[in-house]
Amino acid sequence: MPSGATQATSQPPKLVLSEILSFAYDTFCSNKVRFALTALGMVIGTASLILVVTIGMTGKQYVLNQIQGIGANLIYAEYQGGDARNVTPDLLTLDDMLAVLRQVPGIADASPVVPLDDRVPVGGGKEREIRVLGVFPQYRSVRNLVVLSGRFFDAEDEQAHNKVGVITQKLAEQLYGSVDDAVGQVMKLSGLPFTIIGTFKERVNTFGQSEVTDNTMVVPFTVSRYFTETGSVKQIYFSAGEPSMVVPVTEQIHKVIQSRHRPESVYNVENLTELVAVADRTANALTVVLLLIATVTLLVSGIGIMNIMLATVSSRIREIGIRKALGATNREIRFQFLSEAVLISLIGGFAGVILGLAIPFSVRFLTEYRLPVSGLSAIVAIGVSSLVGILFGTVPATRAAKLDPVESLRYE
Repeated sequence: MPSGATQATSQPPKLVLSEILSFAYDTFCSNKVRFALTALGMVIGTASLILVVTIGMTGKQYVLNQIQGIGANLIYAEYQGGDARNVTPDLLTLDDMLAVLRQVPGIADASPVVPLDDRVPVGGGKEREIRVLGVFPQYRSVRNLVVLSGRFFDAEDEQAHNKVGVITQKLAEQLYGSVDDAVGQVMKLSGLPFTIIGTFKERVNTFGQSEVTDNTMVVPFTVSRYFTETGSVKQIYFSAGEPSMVVPVTEQIHKVIQSRHRPESVYNVENLTELVAVADRTANALTVVLLLIATVTLLVSGIGIMNIMLATVSSRIREIGIRKALGATNREIRFQFLSEAVLISLIGGFAGVILGLAIPFSVRFLTEYRLPVSGLSAIVAIGVSSLVGILFGTVPATRAAKLDPVESLRYE
């Protein structure tokens, strides 16, 4: 037989990947409690990462829904001021709104707002101060109002100058006991009888920071002119047809209004886009902070994996010596211990992903809340858990690979 063949048969067989993983799995099964407790930290860290993303997405969705609830694609215009030398303010008028509707495409609805203050009798010789708003019927859709009982006045009421109105839920409950009992009641404004045909509330409570307060009555714009001597309006509300059109429509509205008034007059034409952007940035920043906290948990878990693997190396020094004596290379020994660390991380990672996804899905199935679930966060969590296993398993694996086989065989 040739000498080359003799040398080839004398070389020790190489361990394949499947055998190394099998060794790692057998080691895990022989120390289930130790490795399970080590993987528990990875379970908590991975589940926390997924839940943090879910919490961040839920918070962002809630804030955006609250902002959008004030008014779908809302744009509002109002007079801010002008040259101090001009005593007469250059207020907005109904003609401004009509000019905008003619010249600016993409507007779905619009309504002027004329605020009035009045006092109404509440019985026992007492009076109550209320806020009266003169608006178009489209005000309901522009401001996204919710009618609780009765109805909102329509175009026929507006054209016929019907003395009707709708009041807020709180005003109805305070004056008449309930929203249903308020419908059909008569309320006198400056001596004129107004029939209450419905009650409403804002879809999102603005806590009195908008033109709608707790003591508000909304009446047709044409009727509100009975109580004013000028043709000016306080605000004009617009609703863009599409969310993507809000910003350009806002700019065009401002140009049209400005062109119809004195150059020194200042008009505030704004939308909720900037508020939505601020809320989005705030939610993202909060999510990043929470993710950093979850990452700390994963790092602590990684340190636990490194400690347990160092202890494992110390308890298996003689085994390492025997394997080296049989021909195992440093690379194979290193990969064996590294695979054990990664196996612990992956088991904890997968268990954490299942736990992290189970909680939002349980809420969705058992309640009416639809928590957002990010599949990307699960993929990232698995990737991070694998990376933690590799990073913190490298030191114990390198230590095991560098052990001297002779000294290892003598180890007791």
